[in-house]
Order: sequence, then structure tokens, then C-alpha cells
Amino acid sequence: MNKMMIVSLFAATLVVFVVFGLYNARQLKYIQITKSITINNSIEEVFDMVLYLDNFPKWSPFLAQDPNQKYKITGIDGTIGAKYHWEGNKGKDLGLQEIVSITENKSIKMICDIQKPFAAKPIFDYSFKTTKEGILVTQNFQLESGLMDAFFMWLFGVKSKMEKTNEQGLQLLKKSLENV
Repeated sequence: MNKMMIVSLFAATLVVFVVFGLYNARQLKYIQITKSITINNSIEEVFDMVLYLDNFPKWSPFLAQDPNQKYKITGIDGTIGAKYHWEGNKGKDLGLQEIVSITENKSIKMICDIQKPFAAKPIFDYSFKTTKEGILVTQNFQLESGLMDAFFMWLFGVKSKMEKTNEQGLQLLKKSLENV
């Protein structure tokens, strides 16, 4: 094969890869992940574990993945406007989550402001329902992004990692409430 043919083949492969990636990225511009878990405890205990940001280190999947993560809480914990700030991964992860809505023993909404390693503003909606088996906690995660951010999320398999992290968080929440 001559050099021109190799370059042409490489260029064609690159174009196909980028087109395929952008096609798949369009599906990741809006990500919604819904996970649920049933916890054997009172509605008040379960609700308060999520509501009070001071409790988050007990069930944070991010802290479990990075035990050296630094965090602080600002505002009045357990109220609208309270914020959980974090810095982890030796300064490579930075952001905060803020409580924006509370319906007592029913739902909590938090908006994150991630500044590093990429800019994003995901939303976490938690709902709580008493069932015969215990308290059903449903976490609804939503993230909207631009096409280029979605392309890189596709390239690095971010949605799958998000799903695993959200599942880990709910498992840790259950463990923190049932093993007290």
C-alpha cells in the first residue's frame, strides 16, 4: 500500500468514527436515570438521611470512591438553599449540590453545579413512599448537555458509570439506615 492510500483509509475511518459518535451522542444530550430501593426504616429516618446534607458522607458514592474528598456545608442544613460543596480527586473534581425543593416526607429536589472535571448541572429528584416492604426511595437523575459534551460522554462511557454510581449511592443509603 502506498502512503496516500493509508492516509485516505485512516481519514475515512476517522470520519466514520466521528459520524457514528455524533449519532450516538445525540441520544446522550438528555440523560435520565431512575433508580429505586426499598429501605426498612421509618419514613422520617429515611427522609432525614437524604434531606440533611451533613448525612451525605454516610452514603455518598463519591466519598466512597474518593475517601480523601473534602467537603463543607453552607446555609442552614435541611432547608432550601443549603449547599454541599466538594473538592476531590486531588483538586480535579469540584462542585456543589443545593437543595431547591422539599415536600416533607414526600420529595427532595437538588441541583448540582459541577465545575470540574467538566461543567454540568444535573438534577436529582428523590421521592419517598411507604409500602408494605418498607420505604421506597426513588432517585430520578436528569442531565442535559450540548452535543460535544454528549460526544465525550459517549466516548468515555459516562452514562454507564453514572448508572453504577447512582445505584451505589442508593445501596449505601440503605446500608446506612438498616445497619444502625
